[in-house]
Amino acid sequence: MEKKDFAPDTRYVLTLRDPESGRLRPANLYVYRLHDDYMVVRMTDRDGLLHKVPYADVVRIVRSAPVAQARRFLVPAALLDERIWKDRSMLAIYSSSPALGK
Repeated sequence: MEKKDFAPDTRYVLTLRDPESGRLRPANLYVYRLHDDYMVVRMTDRDGLLHKVPYADVVRIVRSAPVAQARRFLVPAALLDERIWKDRSMLAIYSSSPALGK
């Protein structure tokens, strides 16, 4: 997959290749920001942490749905910058939607 296949503030159901085992795994993602080689996402079906997912790990897009402005998950823009993700693959941060009252 490539950067043009994805959009920020969109939920995706994907098939991902696990980098450790090489197996194919399903994943539900919320995409925050797209960079040249990877995207910063929140795993909505797992731990809720922010992850760096390379486009090369995505095998197939099963479903996508844009998220309305009132239901978007918000995190500080500085945490989505490329320099923060240079040496990381995961970041623990709490994020929520103001419309959901969290």
